[in-house]
Amino acid sequence: MKAVLLAGGKGTRLKPYTTNFPKPLMPIGDKPILEIVINNLKKSGIEDVIIATGHLSELIKAFFKDGKDFGVNIEYSHEDEPMGTAGPLGFLKEKLDETFLIMNGDVLSDLNFLKFYEYHKKNGNVATIGTAKRTVNIDFGVVRVDEENRFSSWDEKPNIDYLVSMGIYLMEPEALDLVPRGKFFNLPDLILALDASDKKVSAYIHKGYWLDIGRPADYEKANDDYEKVF
Repeated sequence: MKAVLLAGGKGTRLKPYTTNFPKPLMPIGDKPILEIVINNLKKSGIEDVIIATGHLSELIKAFFKDGKDFGVNIEYSHEDEPMGTAGPLGFLKEKLDETFLIMNGDVLSDLNFLKFYEYHKKNGNVATIGTAKRTVNIDFGVVRVDEENRFSSWDEKPNIDYLVSMGIYLMEPEALDLVPRGKFFNLPDLILALDASDKKVSAYIHKGYWLDIGRPADYEKANDDYEKVF
């Protein structure tokens, strides 16, 4: 199975760290984020990797080269203009002829990729979304009313649970039929298009650790958590 790692973003939410440095090379502990991701893939037997690059791609290529130093085979797909999170797949259709993984290159997680794959195959999905549970604590009394604004119920400081995308997906090659070539296209757009075409899409609920390193506070937390969790 091949893995497509999205590493072309500018990391604007992590500025000034990412002004002259690509976010996937930001260190967590003593390793770049993307190296940690690749090591986790290798542990699950995934050794064929395509890195989709854009912003400061030459630094990523200089660090990882062909992947041999990391025990994997790395190819690169470069975009001169931002293509969104699914857009790069439009240029990779010939290379993704079996079930493939696509994920953000700045995600820190202990997801078991083998169990993720087994779930995907067992359920006969065209796409499987890796998800994690999150809870929002509402610090107010939530008042509900009917259509005439008459009081219906009162919920004092409730907790709301929901599922969020981890930025990790498994897909079958047929999903690529809905990806336009050379156009900006995001993964949520692809998921919606698959669902509208009656293709089976399911969620895999990960109950372990997951952190999307998007903001300075997330980056600090990732460094604090790394030694404890991994």
